[in-house]
Amino acid sequence: MKKGMRYLVAVVGFVGLAAALLPAAVEAQALPLVKAGELTAATNATIPPYQFVDASGKLQGMRIEMGEEIAKRLGLKMTWINVGFETHIPGLQSGRWDASITGMFFTPERAKILYMIPYEYQAISIAVPKGNPQKIASTKDVAGKRVAVEIGGYEFRQITAINDEQVKAGEKPIEIRTFSTFADAFQALRAGQVDAVVSVDVNAKYYQDRGNFERAISGLRGSPATLAFRNKEVGLAVLKVLNDMRKDGTYDKFMDTWGAAKMPADKPLELKGPDMP
Repeated sequence: MKKGMRYLVAVVGFVGLAAALLPAAVEAQALPLVKAGELTAATNATIPPYQFVDASGKLQGMRIEMGEEIAKRLGLKMTWINVGFETHIPGLQSGRWDASITGMFFTPERAKILYMIPYEYQAISIAVPKGNPQKIASTKDVAGKRVAVEIGGYEFRQITAINDEQVKAGEKPIEIRTFSTFADAFQALRAGQVDAVVSVDVNAKYYQDRGNFERAISGLRGSPATLAFRNKEVGLAVLKVLNDMRKDGTYDKFMDTWGAAKMPADKPLELKGPDMP
């Protein structure tokens, strides 16, 4: 009798879970996707531990796992396109992919042309060789020095803004050198071709933990990072999934496992966009 009851409870639980997931899956099939039944997302797998390619050529990282979970809950196949960040917004606008899952920083300008979910908080670091031989302790200490950064992103814009502010204040200009990927930027630092690298905090910590570099400065110019979408319907469907993940603890698990900073827990995540408040 007890065995039968356990079996019944298990069946009821499975049916209940399936019923809870079914509406999202059914709704997802009606979404205006690039390819029916698939969530096609661009990423730039050059920012470990957020997104990177492992030794076997497989995509790994927090945002990869999060994207896979979102697609699973929507009942969609996850299709990744690994391309440079500079192509993400044009690709969304031209309908090449449904989403950019790469931690695109939120700006009011981007929210005028894209639908964005701020879901994570990020700031930037200045990384230097281990031991910090040039004793860099503030942004003024990189005035006149060679600083590497990935081209086109939030980090590039912020170090450019910092440089402009400091030059106006009488400091020497920073020699900003751009690279296609953060991996290339850190390789240049390793080779002594630059004096420092500007990247997001978690990325800089990832390289620091591997023993070759250290973060001289961190927590600069913090801002929300987002998932970005080409249309409102897909954004709203993903928003619901993300808020469900916050309620059931999956969001916290992802963020805590990979050391990412969570958005404030006192209100749900929101979709921002051209016709959104």
